[in-house]
Amino acid sequence: MKLITAIIKPFKLDDVREAISEVGVHGMTVTEVKGFGRQKGHTELYRGAEYVVDFLPKVKVEVAIGDDLTDQVIEAISKAANTGKVGDGKIFVTPLEEVVRIRTGETGPGAV
Repeated sequence: MKLITAIIKPFKLDDVREAISEVGVHGMTVTEVKGFGRQKGHTELYRGAEYVVDFLPKVKVEVAIGDDLTDQVIEAISKAANTGKVGDGKIFVTPLEEVVRIRTGETGPGAV
């Protein structure tokens, strides 16, 4: 099993949700986060004063999946979240040792 974590632009969330649903993923966790990478923030003007926005709003999407869907989910997220501009985000893939469904105590891939 794998945990796919994607950091994407907020307006791409619906596209990503639809794309991974088409692949067969039926659950995900979404968190609003802030951060920066190569974008390094930007400068904005408010009431005549300039200020630097260091941390940009992003969305973190987490999906627990079986090993057989890993490549399909990565491809789906990559295509759906791509704008071709700096700041499109990143995808991280980490192994999941164990998953436990709290309600039933079920473990393994069936708990996802």
